[in-house]
Order: sequence, then C-alpha cells, then structure tokens
Amino acid sequence: MKCTHIALQVRDIDRTIAFYERYCGMRVIHERKDAFRVVWLGWGEDPPRFALVLLGKDYQENRPPEYQHIGLAVDSRAEVDEIAARARSHGLEVIWPPQDAGPIVGYFCGLRDPDGNMIEFSYGQRLG
Repeated sequence: MKCTHIALQVRDIDRTIAFYERYCGMRVIHERKDAFRVVWLGWGEDPPRFALVLLGKDYQENRPPEYQHIGLAVDSRAEVDEIAARARSHGLEVIWPPQDAGPIVGYFCGLRDPDGNMIEFSYGQRLG
C-alpha cells in the first residue's frame, strides 16, 4: 500500500496553486473541467506517483466535507473489496462503498479513521 494523493478543500484555488508552484515546485498535472473545479498538482513524473488534489470553493459548497481525504493505492480490486468487508465486519461504516469511477479515479472505497479523517483505498488510479 502506498500514499498516492491528499485531497484538500481550499478557499481560493488559484492562490493555493500559486503557493505550491512557487514554494514546492509543483505544477498542474490534471484539471477537472465540469461543474466543480478540481486541480491535481504534482512534480512532473510520468506517470505521476503522488498528487496534491485541490478541491475549490464551488466544489466545497456543493459536496459534503468528506471529499477531503488521504488516498492509498492497493494492488487489486479484490483488496479494495476485502478492506470494505473487513471494516464492515468490525462495525465501521464504509462511507464510500466499493465503486468504479473510471480510468482516472479507478475502483475505490472510503472509510473514516478513529478521528474522522477520510481514507480512500483505490486500485487502478492514474497515480502511483
């Protein structure tokens, strides 16, 4: 298992992009251009190994806060299913049940840690 991304909800997405470009040497590697603005920043590897995912103000106002999360890659769809099943067997709620969101996001599930932080387990994302 490895960390592939951290998704942060931000107040001013352009200001945040400028900060990470200026001080961390990151650049925009993907931008979602539908109803909600979502930008991925990375260091230019191809394929990218890690992304900082910025969820803009419009996104924040129209989605619940659990979209802020830490993303972990696993080795198979079966492992995603097994993690969700194990969580349920221990009485945890699987906030994002196993689902396939296509080639960029991949097959994933999500649950909260004991402090309420959202953790996404994915297979087949472009990252990693």
